[in-house]
Parts: sequence; structure tokens; C-alpha cells
Amino acid sequence: MVCLQNDFIKVWIKPKGAELKSLVNKKTGVEYLWDANPRYWGKSSPVLFPIVGALKDNMYTFDGQTYDLPRHGFARDMMFTVESKSETQAIFLLKSDVETKKVYPFEFEFRLIYAVEKNKLTTTYEVKNVGAGEMYFSVGGHPAFAVPLQPEHLYTDYYLEFNFDSDPKKWLLNEAGLLNGEQQAVFLDHGKLPLTKELFKDDALVFKGLGSDQIAIRNQKNETALLFNFKDFPFFGIWAAKDAPFVCLEPWCGVADDVDHDQDLKNKEGINKLGVGESFERAWSVEVS
Repeated sequence: MVCLQNDFIKVWIKPKGAELKSLVNKKTGVEYLWDANPRYWGKSSPVLFPIVGALKDNMYTFDGQTYDLPRHGFARDMMFTVESKSETQAIFLLKSDVETKKVYPFEFEFRLIYAVEKNKLTTTYEVKNVGAGEMYFSVGGHPAFAVPLQPEHLYTDYYLEFNFDSDPKKWLLNEAGLLNGEQQAVFLDHGKLPLTKELFKDDALVFKGLGSDQIAIRNQKNETALLFNFKDFPFFGIWAAKDAPFVCLEPWCGVADDVDHDQDLKNKEGINKLGVGESFERAWSVEVS
């Protein structure tokens, strides 16, 4: 694995999926990332590309052709090349090839750029269209953070704190992971959402146009916390597996299909389009204390 560090934090990234595997506060020794225990969920921070969420019937059409893609796409299971590496930054690269074009007919360069500065880790997604026509894609993150962060704490000692104090509405998913068109209010107490195992009994909390662009994971016992910043991501998910000791904070540029979607990729909600030679960039960051 690739290691980045400074005087404050140390991170490990696995080239398969360019997946973040560890985020440690060097001053306190606290590990903030979920350890990918397969008993609950065997991932720690998969990247979602070239789709986010589920497709209707796990397929889509483009220019009259039909393609199959599983939920969240293929990048999380592919080997990235380490394009460059320093003590505090690494760039991982995935290029389209014969295999990707069987399920996704676009030529692309997809980079994940990890950088540490003081107590902050920044993850940047860079997508470039290197083909001869327009390119359509979604991209997003799925980092899972350990809850509780310390063994003497309980899951219910923790809460999420939104920086925009308003009650957002979540969009509901059906059993296939598709948006069913229904909404429900999520009630915050002065911007705080208590973490409970029951919160995710009906799958992820999916938000569109969330007013907040920062969510903190805090607890009632001490000052150990995590600040998650995600400006310019139009969709956001919060999820945990059944009874699992973690919570995922998921910034998305894309979202699952609606149950009534016509399955044409060009008409997909939240889809991003790049012209020939154009690039797209978004970043999220984590600050630990």
C-alpha cells in the first residue's frame, strides 16, 4: 500500500480501487477509518465511477446499445497505477481499456489525488475525456468512518452535526436501490442527528441539494471529532450496514436511477457530460481532532 504522512496524520491507500484504508491521528493514535471487517462490510472507502448507486435492472442504453453495470460501477474493483508519489501526495490513475469499453463505451483518464496537509486529508476526483465524442459519467465517494472511535464509547454516544441547521428531506429507495419518488423529513436538533442502528434500517439516507457542505462526527464524551467537507457535490448519502460500527459519509456527483427512468444514460438524473478533451474535478476533505 501507499503511505502518506506529515507530523499530524498518516494515511494508507491501496492501489486496488485507489481505496483509502487508514487515517490515523499521529498525536492521539486514533484510527478514524472503518477497518473493512467483512462480517459487516468488506470495504473502507470505495470510489464510485462511472455511476453512482443502482441502475434500473443494472443496465443502461447509450446510442442504441445496451450495457450492464453493477451498482456504483467498476472502478472500485480495478487496479490503479501510481502515477506519482511524494511524502504528502499520491496520484492514482485508471485508464479505459478493452475490458472497460465492454460495459462503458467511453475513453477516459480517471485520477484520484490524495494529499495531506496538517490535520487534513483531501481526496480529489479528476475525470478527463480522451475520446472522440461526448462522455457521460457520475463519480462519488463512499468513505466509512469508525463509530465508536474509541472502545470505551457506544455507538449512541455519537451524532452527526450539519453546518446548515435545517431539517433536510431524504429520498426513499426501493428494495432494488432505486429512488421511488417519495421523500421524508429528517429531523435535526439544532443541526444534530443522533446516530442509532435504526437510522439505516431502510437503507441509506439520500439527499439532493443538501444545504450543508460540512458534516461533523462528534460524541458526547470528549472532543475527538471529524469534520467532513464536501462543497459542490449536489447529492449526498449517509449509510451503515445492519448493526455495523461505522457510518459512511458519501459525497456524490450522480445518484441512483428513479423507478420510472427510461434507462438512457443521457437522460439519467445527475449525469455529468464532458466534451472532447474536457476535464472535471471535485474534492472532499476530512479534518481530524
